[in-house]
Amino acid sequence: MQRRKYVVIMAAGSGTRMGEKLPKQFLELGGKAILQRTIEVFLRACEGVSVITVLPKEYISYWRKYCLDRNFTCPQVLVAGGITRFHSVRNALARVPDGALVAVHDGVRPLVSEELVKTLFNEAEQKQAAVPVIPCVDTMKVIENKDGKLAAVPGAKADRSLLYGAQTPQVFHSEVIKKAYDMAYDTAFTDDASVVEKYGTPISYLEGERFNIKITTKDDMVLAKAIYDLIR
Repeated sequence: MQRRKYVVIMAAGSGTRMGEKLPKQFLELGGKAILQRTIEVFLRACEGVSVITVLPKEYISYWRKYCLDRNFTCPQVLVAGGITRFHSVRNALARVPDGALVAVHDGVRPLVSEELVKTLFNEAEQKQAAVPVIPCVDTMKVIENKDGKLAAVPGAKADRSLLYGAQTPQVFHSEVIKKAYDMAYDTAFTDDASVVEKYGTPISYLEGERFNIKITTKDDMVLAKAIYDLIR
């Protein structure tokens, strides 16, 4: 019997790097809020998926009004974010039962494909944890910032063939990730996979997608609009 599917949409950021009045998740891409487009991918990919949206506390009423005004009728559980991403995810996982599959996805990754979402859920059903990664294509340098000046670290080398960038959605058996998030917060927890790995659960890594970008800056928005116009 297949597990029920949940998705935790992480949209609790303030978006200061975008330099706009609204947090980036509420900016429009192709006439809809980035956050709406992100949620819609999961609604199309997984029939009956339960959506938990994590927002800045002060923007929960804003999002409710947006959904009402735009007739975006997706049932959602709205959760206030915490002091860090770790605490925000933990807040959301309190609303997820054991025995389910739960994806944790960045609310500002609206260009992820339905195919990748389905693949990750299928993989996690069998392996407990599935995470998309993409290989590094740039030549990597080990650099340190000394009072605003960049300098190479003598003798340090980075093997590009071993470096991959992690993406979302990251999908887990709910009881596994919930137990992992019961651990004390650690600054080394940079994504959900790092938490689950620290807990001791092996991760199944799959090839991600180049177009599955995280929209963080104005440059990212320019790129996202170009990709959206190409694939829509």
